[in-house]
Amino acid sequence: MASNHHDTGYKELFSYPEFVQQLIEGFAPAEIAELMDFSSLTNHSGNYITPLFEEKFEDVVWSVEITWNGITQRVFLYILLEFQSTVDGTMPIRLMHYVACFYDHLLKTRVTTPGKGLPPVLPIVLYNGSERWTARQDVYDMVQPEPPSFLRIYQPHLRYYLIDEGRYTDDELAERQTPLSGIFSIENAASSWEALQQAVDRIVAIIQADPLKARIDPVITRWLKRHLKRLGAGVNLERLDSLVEDRDMLAENLENLVKKERLEGRLEANQATARNLIKLGVLTDEQIAEATGLTTAEVQALRAEDKH
Repeated sequence: MASNHHDTGYKELFSYPEFVQQLIEGFAPAEIAELMDFSSLTNHSGNYITPLFEEKFEDVVWSVEITWNGITQRVFLYILLEFQSTVDGTMPIRLMHYVACFYDHLLKTRVTTPGKGLPPVLPIVLYNGSERWTARQDVYDMVQPEPPSFLRIYQPHLRYYLIDEGRYTDDELAERQTPLSGIFSIENAASSWEALQQAVDRIVAIIQADPLKARIDPVITRWLKRHLKRLGAGVNLERLDSLVEDRDMLAENLENLVKKERLEGRLEANQATARNLIKLGVLTDEQIAEATGLTTAEVQALRAEDKH
């Protein structure tokens, strides 16, 4: 089990309490967010050794105070960043293991004792792969066939809350005017540079209006540079230090990608038309070239390809 489900850029985002708050307020059930005092968010991310997967995994762990029935208690948010492109069907087992290791860590470091008891945990899986998430969300549901009633109470239960970025439509993300929703939009815009350009414009507008602009801008700028590099944008963004200050430079780079994309799209459309005209067998290569804006040589090349 290689640790390929980490994206260092995302890792950095969730080292800031603002982004954790945006994640919970924007994408977790409303009743959870309402109980939380976000000013009490405390970061506990660290290294927990997990013997089962032979990996040292680092995940994002925060605690936050909630008040319930007049009693204030700390809840641990255990956020797993799942950035493999494919869905991991073993997720319920992995999470059960991670939470057990985390509890073990709290006992070993004397944060609590078996007598005092364990704090409540909210396990969250944040997934950004292109397929929709299909893995079960409670380890209990993996137990097949369903055991007889007297055995059911002895089966393990651990449910996680899933945030599958790709399930949100552009409109749903636009309703949430937060930098994090802007990041999800950019991730979801992978199919075209034009969609990406629109998503980047939206996030720049969100950051400009944010009172915490000075703090958030450099973080998102670093994230976006990494993201564009991963997409193979081939644009030189070394000089990009701030989305807000350098927005013109970024806009120009993206505009060039969009123009190139449109030209490529037109070329593909023209080639498809030429192929259809070749199949009809009525026009000469010269006439097809004239009709489609391709050169005669290009039409001849397409004709040769279609013969094979």
